[in-house]
Amino acid sequence: MGGQNAAAESPNIVVFVADDAGWSDFGAFGNRAVRTPNLDGLAASGVVFENAFLTTASCSPSRISILSGRYPHATGAEDLHTPLPAGVDLLPAYLGREGYFTGHMRKTHYGPEGDRQFDWFSEETWEGLPGFLDEAGERPFFLWVGFRDPHRPYSADAVDPPHDPAKVAVPPYLVDDEETRADLALYYDEISRMDGEIGRMLAELDRRGLRDSTLAVFLSDNGAPFPRAKATAYDAGIRTPLIVSWPGVTLSGARYPGLTSVIDLAPTLLDAAGASAPEGFHGTSFLAAIRDQASPGRDYVFAERNWHNCDEHIRAVRGPRYKLIRNAYTELPLCTPADASRSPSWYSLTAAREAGELTPGQARLFEAPRPVIEVYDLESDPHELVNLAGRPEVEQIARQLSRVLDAWIEETGDFPPSRRRRADNTDRISGVKFSQKVPPLEP
Repeated sequence: MGGQNAAAESPNIVVFVADDAGWSDFGAFGNRAVRTPNLDGLAASGVVFENAFLTTASCSPSRISILSGRYPHATGAEDLHTPLPAGVDLLPAYLGREGYFTGHMRKTHYGPEGDRQFDWFSEETWEGLPGFLDEAGERPFFLWVGFRDPHRPYSADAVDPPHDPAKVAVPPYLVDDEETRADLALYYDEISRMDGEIGRMLAELDRRGLRDSTLAVFLSDNGAPFPRAKATAYDAGIRTPLIVSWPGVTLSGARYPGLTSVIDLAPTLLDAAGASAPEGFHGTSFLAAIRDQASPGRDYVFAERNWHNCDEHIRAVRGPRYKLIRNAYTELPLCTPADASRSPSWYSLTAAREAGELTPGQARLFEAPRPVIEVYDLESDPHELVNLAGRPEVEQIARQLSRVLDAWIEETGDFPPSRRRRADNTDRISGVKFSQKVPPLEP
């Protein structure tokens, strides 16, 4: 295809996927402390989706959901590390039928049924790009780049110079102390390292004359690996940085304010390639918003949390201003994923709890029993610290959101809480052993 491919024809497609990056931790999304010049440049060449959301804040279920165009509970792989079942096609299979050469770099997390749907694989990222492009030849290509940054554990040598802990942004649900700031600075370092790799890959596309014929996407699979973020239904877990740059199609420096869900990404990329999405997809194309930022966004986005180091059954619906979260297992505090609960930020929270120094918002993390329903006004409370459920001023809003959530559960074939697995692979209600083994914890 080369640089002669016009945007109106089937574009090359590259999708960059961060591993555990919060939506606001990039320059293009307002963070002035983190160094992300290459992603900021990508944003300046395309469209920044300011209100984009994932279907779950858990790694493998999120990636499978994005690539399958189905909500996690409908993929058969809604739990962390559960492999994709046979018979479920992912985006590369559909694009392959359209003549695309498909490739994957680094983190897959789908299992063998998903892995085999790509033509090419490399453990490298930018170092492996020349080989992929050489093998693609004149064919249009689809490349999914699954970074491991900024997943824990962290080291002190990710970038030089490292970020200054004094300049990081500490969200109010974490303790603002020396340990938490140092933890966040190391997290910023890994984001910056990933940004450098993306810059080298974009430079290689430029060198080969391919950038003008390539639709580039950047997003994260879930929120930052900190308490009350990753593996939650709060915006810190399910909101994603989403950038789309398509030379000749996207306006430079455009920003799209409408609600967007990544359930729509696979049909959008098929649409861009001139193909139709299959009937089994839950999402629809948002190509119109890529071309015209005045296009209306979604009325609602939906998210879920299932097994991730421990079991949960959480469902959420979010409109432009209000969100409703429904918790099934309320007897214990919110289950924090293993890596976040071994972090310095977690230990600062537990120390403050023992000292009786937590703020009311921070104490929500340890709340037990938890409320069945949570309602948040995201305009006045963007960090979702004050649960408004039960208050007269949001009663009608809560009822409407609950009806919308019930309709989504019915339409997408969601399962009830009684069908959940425990970590020992038994049904939490009946105690019956499931046939499929629960994979080991994420490294």
